[in-house]
Amino acid sequence: MMFSKVLAAGALAAAMVVKTAPVEAAEPARAYAVSGECGGVAATTVAMAPGLCLGLVWQGTDADGPRMPRGLLQLADGDWLVTDLGGWDAGKGAVWRLSTANDGAVRWRRLARGLSMPHTVARGPDGRVYVSEMNRILTLDPEAAEPAASVRTVIGDLPDNRLHDNRHPLSSFVFDGNGDLLVNVGAPSDRCLDGAGRPKTDARGGCVESAATAQVRRHAYLGNGRWAEESTVFASGLRNSIALVRHSSGTVLQAENSVDLPTAEHPFDEVNVLRQGGHYGWPYCVDLATPLPGWPARQARCGERDRPVALLPPHAAPLDMIYYEGAMFPELRGRLLMTWHGYRRTAGRITAVETDERGAPLTDIGGRYAIYPRGSLAYPAGAPSVKGKVLTPGWDRVAGRQPRGSPVAMAVAADGSIWVTDDRSRAILRIARSQP
Repeated sequence: MMFSKVLAAGALAAAMVVKTAPVEAAEPARAYAVSGECGGVAATTVAMAPGLCLGLVWQGTDADGPRMPRGLLQLADGDWLVTDLGGWDAGKGAVWRLSTANDGAVRWRRLARGLSMPHTVARGPDGRVYVSEMNRILTLDPEAAEPAASVRTVIGDLPDNRLHDNRHPLSSFVFDGNGDLLVNVGAPSDRCLDGAGRPKTDARGGCVESAATAQVRRHAYLGNGRWAEESTVFASGLRNSIALVRHSSGTVLQAENSVDLPTAEHPFDEVNVLRQGGHYGWPYCVDLATPLPGWPARQARCGERDRPVALLPPHAAPLDMIYYEGAMFPELRGRLLMTWHGYRRTAGRITAVETDERGAPLTDIGGRYAIYPRGSLAYPAGAPSVKGKVLTPGWDRVAGRQPRGSPVAMAVAADGSIWVTDDRSRAILRIARSQP
């Protein structure tokens, strides 16, 4: 009975009309214009898949609220926790609590500050709230009188991959079925090459950076909010595993942001099904089995690497994946939702991918992918691509009306709506059912 009341309260809070800051006060190139209503909040002008609309919950225009909203977690009373990257320097991040007043206006309370690039926020197997910083996993109590005083390090001494020295500083995590923490450690460079474009190798001819980075680590759960500081390598050869998700069947998926070659058409990003001990190619191989420039085929040994289950458009930059099981969109149940955050023409999209009973993406062979402005390009012949649909086909920049989308994290609210953060536009949005 109590659980039902909590869900009802959360659904009611999520459905309230939320007043937004005047969009004309925001940075003009990043402001969302609004017109009409989308499930109780102001509707943006973004063209959506049939039956959907994209509402603007909040867009920052002043010092109140997150500067770069990233992770989302709904609380039992309908409030939301939002991680704030703050900037690409240590100590600028925060955790905020979003609530709505009786008049529907958004209210912010900063729970913790001085954090280093916080990203993921999630409930653990013990019901506590956990947050990833660049170099640690922490817990805090959002209901404490002084939440900042409740901050406690759970796992420390993760690699301090500062962006200006390296490339992939953020940590993310998921909980395995037994409570273990699976933690992303990004690669400290793009391709493990020196200044002259030669491989940086160890005595065996492999990348010197791959022993302790470019991997997903497993930290054993010890119970009662404690995990082992020492870790084992779950999977490696993963350049940037910000997007991690675990299916109820036990399948763990990773979406790979591939390397930054100059062309906009190559290489392709990936979806990988992770297995214990698997190596997924970085920095040697991309696509299905293509050696990267700088790594000779005899060193790359692409035929020995785990191939992706599916390719994604090049430079899509997937940053989050969740399985949808909400009530608002029965047609999406069981699908894998994915954000594409990149700045090139394939990005600015949220996709809904069909899956099998294990949660792995269903694929088509070959096919095409959409680009902005309106058009499409082909996947490689014979290559598997994800099977599904784009929920946000019109999230391109329209002067005076909307920015190109930069979706980061998603969360399904108690009422089944899908909340999304957009860090470049300093906005929080909500996908709901459009009016017939």
